[in-house]
Amino acid sequence: MKIALINENSQAAKNEIIYNSLKNTVEPMGHEVLNFGMYSADDETQLTYVMNGLLAAILLNSKAVDFVVTGCGTGEGAMLALNSFPGVLCGHVTSPLDAYLFGQVNDGNAIAMPFAQGFGWGAELNLDYTFEKLFSTEMGGGYPKERVVPEQRNKKILDEVKKITHHDIMYVLENIDQDFLKTTVSGEKFKELFFANCQVPEIADYIKKVISE
Repeated sequence: MKIALINENSQAAKNEIIYNSLKNTVEPMGHEVLNFGMYSADDETQLTYVMNGLLAAILLNSKAVDFVVTGCGTGEGAMLALNSFPGVLCGHVTSPLDAYLFGQVNDGNAIAMPFAQGFGWGAELNLDYTFEKLFSTEMGGGYPKERVVPEQRNKKILDEVKKITHHDIMYVLENIDQDFLKTTVSGEKFKELFFANCQVPEIADYIKKVISE
C-alpha cells in the first residue's frame, strides 16, 4: 500500500515527527510512505486543511496513493474537508482503538488526526501505536466478527451513495477555483511524487496544464 502524509500549515513543524513515526511503523509491514509536506512552517506553499482535502482527493482518485494520513489542530476540519470530495472516506482518528475500528468497520481510505489537541507527553508513542493498529491488518475485515457481513454491506451502500451525492473528480478539478487548485499542487515535491505514481492519465494531464499556466 502507498500511504501519503499531508500536513497543513498550522501543524507543519511536526511533519518530521509524524513522517518518521509513520515510516518506521509501516514500512516493515511492506507499505510505502510518500511525504507531500508541508515540511516546515516556512514552506513557500502554505497548505490549509481545505487544500489538503483537495490534494487528498487528487492523490486517491488518480491512484497515486492508496491511503492518506492528514490532520490539523483538532483533526475535525481536515476530516470535514476530505469528506467533502469524491472518492475519499476519511475518519477522525485519535487513538489506536479508533484506528483499528475505522479500518476494520468503516474501511476508509484516509484519516484525520489531531496534531495539536492532546499532542503532549507520549504523543509520538500514540502515533506509533495508532499507525500500527491501522495498517497491520487488511482493511474491512470487520469487528466484531459476527458483524462482518452487515458492516461490509453498509460500506458498499455508502460508496454508492457518495457516487450520487458527489461530482466526479474531473468535474471538481475543472470547476474549482483554478488559483486555489494551482496553489494546492505547488508543493515542493508534489510534481516529483505525483507524476511518478499517478495511474489516471486524464487527471495527470489536467494537473500538468494547471501547473504550466
